[in-house]
Order: sequence, then C-alpha cells, then structure tokens
Amino acid sequence: MALKITVIGTGYLGATHAAAMAELGYEVLGLDVLPEKIEMLRRGEVPMYEPGLEELLRRHVAGIEGSTGRLRFTTSYEEVGAFGDVHFVCVNTPQKHGEYACDMSYVESAFDALAPHLTRPALVVGKSTVPVGSAARLAERLAAHAPAGADVELAWNPEFLREGFAVQDTLHPDRIVVGVTGERAEALLREVYTTPVAEGAPFVVTDYPTAELVKTSANSFLATKISFINAMAEVCEAAGADVAKLAEAIGYDERIGKKFLRAGIGFGGGCLPKDLRAFMARAGELGVDQALTFLREIDSINMRRRGHMVEMARDAVGGGFLGKRVAVLGATFKPDSDDVRDSPALNVAGQIHLQGGQVTVYDPKGMANARRLFPTLGYADSALDAVHGADVVLHLTEWREFRDLDPAKLAEVASERRILDGRNALDAALWRKAGWTYRAMGRPSA
Repeated sequence: MALKITVIGTGYLGATHAAAMAELGYEVLGLDVLPEKIEMLRRGEVPMYEPGLEELLRRHVAGIEGSTGRLRFTTSYEEVGAFGDVHFVCVNTPQKHGEYACDMSYVESAFDALAPHLTRPALVVGKSTVPVGSAARLAERLAAHAPAGADVELAWNPEFLREGFAVQDTLHPDRIVVGVTGERAEALLREVYTTPVAEGAPFVVTDYPTAELVKTSANSFLATKISFINAMAEVCEAAGADVAKLAEAIGYDERIGKKFLRAGIGFGGGCLPKDLRAFMARAGELGVDQALTFLREIDSINMRRRGHMVEMARDAVGGGFLGKRVAVLGATFKPDSDDVRDSPALNVAGQIHLQGGQVTVYDPKGMANARRLFPTLGYADSALDAVHGADVVLHLTEWREFRDLDPAKLAEVASERRILDGRNALDAALWRKAGWTYRAMGRPSA
C-alpha cells in the first residue's frame, strides 16, 4: 500500500514540500494552525513568491479543475494522525527576541499537538532547522505522549532549500540527509525519496546530532565564504586593488571555487543570519563556544557592509542626505523571491531615510512585503520611476531586470548620473559609456 504523507506547517518550507511530495506521486495532507493560510492553499494560491511553486501546487490540490487531487489541507491534528504514515514537521524556528538562540516553541507545539493522535505505527520526520540535541529530546517527548508508544519513530531530515530554487531543490536535491536510530525509519525514508535517489541524489544516513549539524554547518561555511570576499573588498579599497578580479583569480583554484565570491552588501534573509547566531548560541550551551568564535566576526563583517554602503552613498551626494533623492533598486534579500526578512537592501534604504534622505524603492516582487516592514519609505512602480530625479542610484538586489536596464534611458530621468553597485553585478563599462559615475565595493572608481 502506498505511503500517505502529512506536512505540518505550510509556510515556505512546508508548502513546497507538500506540493513536491504530491508531484512524486503520494497522497498528501498539509496542516496549518492558521485557517486563512489553509483557505489560500485550498484555492491553489501560495502566501509567498517562489518560482514554479504555485503551478506545482495547482497541479495537485484537490478541487481544482484538472488537478490530480493528491494534495489536501486541514487544520485538524486528529485528521492528520488518522491519515498519515509519515509526518513531516516543517514549522518555523525563528531567532528568539533579544537573543541569538533559536526559538523552539513552534516545533515543540507541533510535536505536542501531533503526539496524542498517533495511535498506530508512524514515522515523524523533522525538517526544521533546530539546535543540535533537539531531536533526541523530541523523540522522548513523542514516546511519552503518543498512544502507539515505541511504534512511533522519529527521524531528522534537514532541508537545504534555496529561495528562488525551492521546487528544483525539493524534487531534485543535491543530497538527502537522514538522522535515524533504526532500520525501519531509514527504509521508510528511502521509500519516500525513491525517485530522487533513483536519479542519483546521494542518500546520507547518520545519527540525530550529525543530521542536525549539517544545515547549520553548511550555512556557516557559506556565510564564511561570503564574508571572506567582503573582507577582501575592504582590503582592496584600501590598497587600490579590484576585488572582482581578485575573486576571479582565486576562484580558478578548484579547492576554493568561484561560487559566492562576489563582494557586495552581504547576506540576509530568514535563514542564514539566524542559523549562524543560533549555532553560536548552541555552541556556548555545549561549552564549545571557542570553536565558533570566528562566526562572530563573520556576522560582524556582514553587518558592516550595510553601513559601508550608506557611507558610500553619503559621500556620493556630497557628505549629507538632507534634501537628496536616493533611488534604491531592490528590496528583497536576494532575487527570485519576495522575502524581505533581514534584507540588506531595505536595511540600507532605512538607514538613509533615517539620516534625512528621500528614498524611493523599487523591487520586481518584494514591494508589498517591503511596504509592510518599512511603510515610511517611498515606493515606485518601476525602476524608471524610482530613478526619476535621483541624486544617486543604489543597486542592492541583483535581479535580472536590473542587469538588463538601459543606462541611457535612466540617465534621461536621473538628476545626477551616479550609481553604486552594491552587488558587483552590473556592467561597469556599459554604465560609464552612458555617462554614469559607477562605483562598487572593493573596486577602483575609475
């Protein structure tokens, strides 16, 4: 008999996972405690922008004409317990307010709500990013409260989704990691992931703590690489060197590689910064905080880049923002997403606004979320409108739309032809040819 799958939590991770499991051929039941989110998903709509996700969802949601009907949604834990053989927990683990540590309350609530309804053999699979040691504690919690007792097992299966590529990353993962304590859990997860494993996705079987550490370790390494090249940008500016050429040269070393060596205003989003800080906090609890002290400097370098962009913009307009119009191209923390959580672009825009600048923001997908977070900023309906009358233009999110802009057309509406490329992604020669003064972090100004 085919496995039936439930997905608890239908945010970014959960909605994507539920749709992907239906695409792989399973009957899926998604659960969320927010009725309005469930109603939206039942209509085949997603509460966030993610390329390809809404199309995938509509292909499978029950009640939508032409769909497979394999995917349904509910607010009932009782229904989830009765339906599922494998329960994926995909709820959020945000940073605690005023602390570095991870807030586990949503995960614990989900486990506490699910456990009393597990009356037959089942596998609960954690996908949320949690502090190492959490899985063992949650396994004890399940065993104590699930009526089926030892017949309910726990596995930890971290997610590695990249916003903008989440559908691809779920259906065709570059690796599948499972932390298990028994052969049955491993066998069930091998069955769940039959298709991607058959396509060649590596299937790594390990214990709970190792599985929990994979995501935070990967994110910490990625953050280190990004902050390294940003630190080199600071040195390049002082020495008169070109960080883009430096990155190209060291990127040819196969031990280093070219990816994530583009200097700019740093990383943001809902995962990388908070995972980095939660990892440091957990290391302190384990008594090995010295092992991760370097991550404090990684975080510091990253945050420093935002302030440096503000300084560059201030210098560009003559030393002060009062009475100056600043166009900001980009609001999301990365392209192909509408996510503005801890966005470096919006942080820079907000700082300039607080210092008296008249800031106008444009982003292809993040406008609604940006307005909610920073309602006092100005917003435009296009890049051309944002640049109209601007004394300086800041390119802060590397959308393809911005790379394809015609500098000559923008030059006609800007008050001054000054552009600061906070992502080192624009064609400097093209902009200079159109009469713009082009500057980027860590690169010669001429």
